[in-house]
Amino acid sequence: MKIAGFAPFAPFAIAAFALAISGPAAATQARNGGGAGMVNGAEGIWLNPHGTVAVRTGSCGEKLCGWIVWASRAAQQDAHDSGVEKLIGLELLEDYRPGGSGKWSGTVYVPDMGHSFPSTITRLGAADLKIRGCLIGGFLCKSQIWHKIEKMPEE
Repeated sequence: MKIAGFAPFAPFAIAAFALAISGPAAATQARNGGGAGMVNGAEGIWLNPHGTVAVRTGSCGEKLCGWIVWASRAAQQDAHDSGVEKLIGLELLEDYRPGGSGKWSGTVYVPDMGHSFPSTITRLGAADLKIRGCLIGGFLCKSQIWHKIEKMPEE
């Protein structure tokens, strides 16, 4: 069984929790040595478009990372069926670096595929991120819009 958010090509849905930071602010922080200050405005909880996974973003050294903090029962079961014993706490967004113009680049881990893929995150506003990921050298790409939330969904 594959559910929205964990099906093949959903790496970018999962990626999504991702981070939001304005381009000029990110560039300035990166030049100044970043660290925790580099993710100011990027911290938060982001929900995938299907409402099945939430990720908390935050600083990991001088980069931004994201960890699953909530998943629907169906998403947890799907991940378990794919060999992932514990979905909550799993780092999905790895080492995102500021790229200017409100963009970040990093790697997204897709549990049901068992692989990591290159990914970009673009801030669309205070409450929206566009997550784009590609499977093979810029080909076979998918984008999704993730939304910032203040509290965890209820099932």
